[in-house]
Amino acid sequence: MFRRRTALSVSATAALLAATPLLAACSSDAHPGAAAVVEGKRITVSQLQEKVKDVRDAQAESPQGGQLIMNTGRLSLATLNGLIFDQVLARSAKDAGVTITRGEIQKWRAQAEERAGGAARLKAMWLQQGIAPDEVDTMVRNQLLLDGLAKRIGADRGQPQGQQQLAEALSRTSRSMGIDVNPRFGKWDDKQVILGETKYPWITPDAAAARRQQA
Repeated sequence: MFRRRTALSVSATAALLAATPLLAACSSDAHPGAAAVVEGKRITVSQLQEKVKDVRDAQAESPQGGQLIMNTGRLSLATLNGLIFDQVLARSAKDAGVTITRGEIQKWRAQAEERAGGAARLKAMWLQQGIAPDEVDTMVRNQLLLDGLAKRIGADRGQPQGQQQLAEALSRTSRSMGIDVNPRFGKWDDKQVILGETKYPWITPDAAAARRQQA
């Protein structure tokens, strides 16, 4: 259903975050302090660090914190990937005339919470994917945007061909946005619409159901 973070003990979380400031010294010369630049707008290293910290703090409070951190070891890369992808998706949807209302987000989330077994359970599921509790609405919005965009271009997200159509549409948008990533984090792939070797697949409609069956 969605995407996409973790926690261990307070000391382990502190150790992980302690290394993060080192990234600030690795910004590209062209865009000092930037983790990436999308359409001329900077995603700063400090913004990225704050997003990562939000996830780690939430994971640190979870009984499964250790496992969560272990499963999301490349959180900075995955988070930056998500921040860039969010902008590509938003631009693609806007260009296609897709709009999402607050009411639609609330309705979709309520249904997702019911299927997951409650709001807390849904947040926990997202936390496993490296998504902080306060980012759930963003994930819901993205799902609605993906559905709306797929509908506009006549793509069936449940079929490989439809996924390919959607990928091509997002790829075209990505190429037009001049995405420049700090080499410290890797390189943005316009064709795959993904950051380097990070694993950040688009969420399919059946993803949440599959996770519930595995739980």
